[in-house]
Amino acid sequence: MILTVTLNTALDITYRVRELRPYASHRVTSVTERPGGKGLNVARVLAALGHEVTVTGFTGGATGRAVQEQLTAAPGVLDALVPVSGSTRRTIAVIDETAGVAQPTDATQLNEPGPQITPAEWSAFQDAYQGLLPSVSAVALCGSLPPGVPVGAYADLVRTARAAGVPVLLDTSGEPLRRGVAARPDLVKPNAGELAELTGSHEPLTAARNARKRGARAVVASLGPDGLLALTPEGRWRATPPAHVRGNPTGAGDSAVAGLLSGLVDRLPWPERLTRAVALSAATVLAPVAGEFDRATYEELLGRVTVTGEATAA
Repeated sequence: MILTVTLNTALDITYRVRELRPYASHRVTSVTERPGGKGLNVARVLAALGHEVTVTGFTGGATGRAVQEQLTAAPGVLDALVPVSGSTRRTIAVIDETAGVAQPTDATQLNEPGPQITPAEWSAFQDAYQGLLPSVSAVALCGSLPPGVPVGAYADLVRTARAAGVPVLLDTSGEPLRRGVAARPDLVKPNAGELAELTGSHEPLTAARNARKRGARAVVASLGPDGLLALTPEGRWRATPPAHVRGNPTGAGDSAVAGLLSGLVDRLPWPERLTRAVALSAATVLAPVAGEFDRATYEELLGRVTVTGEATAA
């Protein structure tokens, strides 16, 4: 069982309009809804790969119930979300059809804040999280923090997982990432911008080395269409897709996290973990929404991802 943690879950709503004009009323041509938040995207990809996944985090109000209903409709995903008095946030994407916009990543985006989490609710979550750890083989801590959750929350959750002997992956940004890295997670998966913000270096290899010095056992940096850079105790590698894939990159990083976790629990060597992560990430670009991937593309890319590097101490 793999556990994914999404403290700031969301209901992602996409509106399509014929033409988006400021200060005007619009007729919406279509509406789609799906569970959102990085860890939920990771969970759906893992479930599609055949893994059993438990999701936890916070849920509240009618929006939270909608997230739970849609989430548990996916085979292999178990709901361990913790109820709160506030309402789960919504994210709104508005797509202008006349502008030639085809992907939600190009849309006008409106992101609500998460619910205000009380100290008692945060304590209840910590108890629930600790209770789940004995039954899981790996943990992913993903995304932003809702209001009221301490900025050092991920650092606390990393330490709890490590004390339980469970490998933990951290995928966040800003101050939560800086504090979380200091708690010595087994793996961090920032993108190039997040890694530069953490370390002050815009050269990915230098920045990855700096992140390891700050506490991360291994660093896998997303380099967008150029694939992944991995710096680990076992060696250093670059993994690249055979060609740039055009489409919707939303969720590609979450699919890379799913590939890394899947490879970890399957005990694959690092080059094979990276191959799986890059193939999944590229296949997600061809899917309509985050948390999904084009299976035919994924299977075809598994034999075409290029991994270079050396299996020596990094």
